[in-house]
Amino acid sequence: MSHRPRTGLAAVSAALLAMSRHLEVRDVLKTIVASARELLDAEYAALGVPDDHGGFAQFVVDGVSEEQWKAIGPLPRQHGILAAMLRDAKTERLADVREDPRFEGWPSAHPDMSDFLGLPIKDGEETIGALFLANKNCPKPQGGCGFTQDDEELLGILAQHAAIALTNARLYERSRELTIAEERSRIAHELHDAVSQKLFSLRLTAQAAATLMDRDPARAKDELGHVAELAAEAVDELRAAVVELRPAALDEDGLVATLRTQIQVLDRAHAAHVTFTTSGIKALPAAQEEALLRVAQEALHNALRHSGAEKVRVTLDKRGQGAVLRVTDDGAGFDPKAIRSAGRHLGLVSMRDRSSGVGGRLTVESEPGKGTTIEMEVPGG
Repeated sequence: MSHRPRTGLAAVSAALLAMSRHLEVRDVLKTIVASARELLDAEYAALGVPDDHGGFAQFVVDGVSEEQWKAIGPLPRQHGILAAMLRDAKTERLADVREDPRFEGWPSAHPDMSDFLGLPIKDGEETIGALFLANKNCPKPQGGCGFTQDDEELLGILAQHAAIALTNARLYERSRELTIAEERSRIAHELHDAVSQKLFSLRLTAQAAATLMDRDPARAKDELGHVAELAAEAVDELRAAVVELRPAALDEDGLVATLRTQIQVLDRAHAAHVTFTTSGIKALPAAQEEALLRVAQEALHNALRHSGAEKVRVTLDKRGQGAVLRVTDDGAGFDPKAIRSAGRHLGLVSMRDRSSGVGGRLTVESEPGKGTTIEMEVPGG
């Protein structure tokens, strides 16, 4: 491989750094495609993740407008040169893809392509994707330069790192799915405990009211009032659990609206006064928003269930390009020196993991009898 100018090395470094910043599979795919196209100065780039049914589970393009992409139609199938790349796990560098005997044409709205460079992305022996570029931009007006051996080797380096980034993103998403399952299990357990107690009390109180109806109507009326209170509390408990169990709320409503809704429900469902204020927050990367939401939920759970707090204050504010979440309570507090046992009990280890997993930082301030403040800062995107 011939020596490339320093700018080429800097471009490779920037591409690898960009890939390492993302945790969502879709974001990683987009970054790989955009980096490959820029690095090799191509007009078009695409990356397909194959499924087990002859198609692609995901397919990302760069250099094609959204209107063009919609006009092209359904995702491509694994056929022609794409199928050969996936089947043989072999690099394909062609002067004109249209002249290859395996070429089977493309839809009418598809842009015209000539020179072509494609290679598989592999995780060990498994082919997890196909990365390809077309139409290298030429410095001379007459064109005809095509992709070179240097381009092929450079794309090979990028593909090796792309495999690592894509595998890490897949592992992250799987671990997040497990975390969500654990979170739902916890909520279900809490729901069972809280609502069962309320319904049991409601049943006993209703029975007492029925017994008193004839001999002491005034007391029976009081008991029926208590029944109404218990029923309202049970409804609030159920509503709070349903809000937490709705994973789509974050995607549909955004972090601020989701937090506000959950905190309003918690304020109604608990004796403590729970407030929420926010300023200057714009949309953050999806992984950071989810981590902030889960840390807020864990911190609120601690404050409302364990600390005996009368007031809990949640704030979410802009800090630089990112955001800072703060959950403060006036409850019992604890000794940070005993962080190991307290950390397990209060979920601090989980909160730290969530924070560091999205490039954030978690700090905990507490003192026996002086309440607790949990703060999480994320850098933004």
